[in-house]
Formats: sequence, C-alpha cells, structure tokens
Amino acid sequence: PWPPKELSPNSNLHWSKKAKKKKEYRTACWALTLEAKLQAPQGDGKIEIEITFHPPDKRHRDADNMVAAIKSGLDGVADALKVNDKRFLPNFKFTDTVLGMVILEIK
Repeated sequence: PWPPKELSPNSNLHWSKKAKKKKEYRTACWALTLEAKLQAPQGDGKIEIEITFHPPDKRHRDADNMVAAIKSGLDGVADALKVNDKRFLPNFKFTDTVLGMVILEIK
C-alpha cells in the first residue's frame, strides 16, 4: 500500500502516534508479502528489488521523502522474507500513474 502521510519525514506527528503508524504499515506490508508468496533468493548475497511508486493523486512529491516513508514497509517485507533488510539493493522508480500503491518486485 501507499505509505500513510504520517510517515513522511515532513510530518510533525508526535513520536508515539508515528510509531503506531509505522507498526501498522510494517504489518500491512508483511501480510501482503506473505499473501503474494514472495521468496528471497537463497544465500547471503544482495537481493535486488525494484520499487515503483504510484502516487494516490497528482500532487508533487519529493523522491527522497517517498523513499523515507516506506522504510517501515520494507522492514515488514524483510520480516516476511526472513532476511536482514541490509541485503536489499533497491532500484526506485517514480511514476505519475495514480494508483495509490507501491509495487515491490524481487529481481
């Protein structure tokens, strides 16, 4: 799913409320990863992933803020794959297609 606006680095949300949103997003991404039956490549090497951002509307967003906002979601993916997220080697793509989601592919 698209990360909640509260996870943006520009959000001034109280830390405890932000922590709750992070946990919710991490759990949602964990569940979707399990549902999609994604599997990590064998071994200890890097895992190439492609992350494509499809915003929920036509407003301008900074690429670095989008990347920062999905951090807890990537943690959820790593949890589901049972890997350390330091193995991820991400390639980020940014589209203008309004879908309100982030698509992650393991290459």
